[in-house]
This record gives sequence, structure tokens and C-alpha cells, in this order.
Amino acid sequence: MTSPTPLPPVARPPLSRTTLLGIGGVMICAVIWGTTWYAITLQLGTVAPLASIVWRFGLAASLLFVGCLVFRMKLRLTRAQHLAALGQGLFAFSISYSFTYASEGLVASAIVAVTFASLTFINLVLFRVAAGQKAAAASWGGAVLGLVGVAVLSGGEVLGAGFDGRAALGVGLALIATTASAFGNFFAWKGQTHGSTAIPSTAWAMAYGTGLLALYGLATGVEFTIDPDLTYVGSLLYLSVFGSVIAFGLYFTIARTIGYAMASYISALTPPIAMLVSVLFEGAQFGWSALAGLVLVLSGQALLIRAPRVST
Repeated sequence: MTSPTPLPPVARPPLSRTTLLGIGGVMICAVIWGTTWYAITLQLGTVAPLASIVWRFGLAASLLFVGCLVFRMKLRLTRAQHLAALGQGLFAFSISYSFTYASEGLVASAIVAVTFASLTFINLVLFRVAAGQKAAAASWGGAVLGLVGVAVLSGGEVLGAGFDGRAALGVGLALIATTASAFGNFFAWKGQTHGSTAIPSTAWAMAYGTGLLALYGLATGVEFTIDPDLTYVGSLLYLSVFGSVIAFGLYFTIARTIGYAMASYISALTPPIAMLVSVLFEGAQFGWSALAGLVLVLSGQALLIRAPRVST
């Protein structure tokens, strides 16, 4: 009696072109946003944080509108699409960044980056509850690995901050900013379900967010000044063009193709890059725990990439 011939292993299907493009987009966004944590600190000083946010997203929205006109993208939205863009602007650009800038004035930027790594979790829960979208177990596993990896990588920063009342307030503000970003993603998805396209709807969302912040600033007596110093102007241009126009335009585009949960994993990839920037420009030093954390982050990314997409 002969033994049965073993079956050959089943080859996994190659990643689709859409997924590969999405991965590339995630990496570009991660590199850009990984450097914006440092750029934001260059904005804190003589200019009111709210005014800096208005200048940043006001310029970014203007550039996006001009780009839409140049490339003949349809800017007219329906009422439902405008309402979705309004919600996106309120949460993603007004609330989230107001609390982000306030948080960075209280705690180290690495701690804010660690807090934002929870965005993947919040997105998974929010889209499950509000939109009925299910996530595969591998997606949750990838999010867990990413969150643990970022916590390990940034552990020295977090422990060294000294969690006094000021630091606790900073972390609380960062959590509010992260939650607001998740709701901004939800309203971006709502706009998508109503047929809006990524770039025009993002332009409108930034414009709404800027307008709401400007009105709030005028009502509360914020002085809308600008610092002519080269450092401030340079960081403002970088945050507007790269951190807002390119990164957000790319982010909301790839989120429509690979899903908001995977796209939001950018928040888990940015802290390692932010720490590299800190090493290069601030003389920071990190040990083996940073390498271990980076391995966990990349392992989580691999799980999310390979996770099957589950809808309802």
C-alpha cells in the first residue's frame, strides 16, 4: 500500500495593483506626516495656534481648489455631499487639529504620535457601529501589533515625560484629537457613499474647517497675526503643501480604495519616522526597544495588507 502523494502548497495570490498602489500611498503619507510632528513645533510661539491652523488649511484649500480648476475636476457638490464635507471639515480639520496643536504645547510630540496610533482601533469600532462594516480578525491583529509596537518604540519618551497634571491634560487633548479624526474619516466615507470624489470633497472640507475655525477665532478674540520669520513661514508652507494638500489628498484617495481602517494605519507608521527626524534634528537617541517596536509596527502592517476585506 503506497502512501498518498502530498498535495503541493497553495500559492497565495499576488497583491493586486490597487493594493500595491495603496501601500505606496500609505508609505508616502507616513513619511510626510512623520515629519509634520516636528514642523508643528516650529509653529508654536508668537502666533496663536488657531491662527496657524487657519493659515495652514486656508492655503491648502485654496491650492486644492486651484488644482481642481486646472485639471477640470468637478467642484459642484450636492446638498448631501456638502453636508458630508462640512462634517469632515468640522472633525478632521477644525476639532482634531485644534486639539493636536494644543496637545503639542503640553507634551512631547512623540506622546501625541503614540496616542494617534489608536486611530486604527477607533476607526474599526466606529465603522462597525455606525456603518455596519465588519473587520477580519487579521485586521484587529494588525492594529494590535501596530499599537503595541508604537508603544514599545515610544516607551522611553512616554515614561520620561512625567505624567503630572499638565502631561495628563496633553494626553487627554490628543485622545480627543484622535477621536475627532476618526469621525472625520466617517464623514469622508459618507461623502463617498453619496458619490463625491476625493480631491474636490477634500478641498471643500478644508474650506469648511478653515471657515469654522476663523469664525470661532473672531468670536473669541484670537489675533490673526503671522510671523515673518523664515522658520515659521517655511514650516507653514511645508505643512500646507506637503502635510495637507499632498498627504490628505493622497490619504482620502487611497482610503476609498483600500479602506479607512488600513489607511489609518498611517498613524501607527508615523511615530518611527517622527523619531528618526528627532534623531537627525534634535539629537535624540534610541536603543534596541526602538528596533523591536519598529519590527512590531511593520509586522502589523503586513497583517493589515494581507487581511481579507469583510463588509457586512
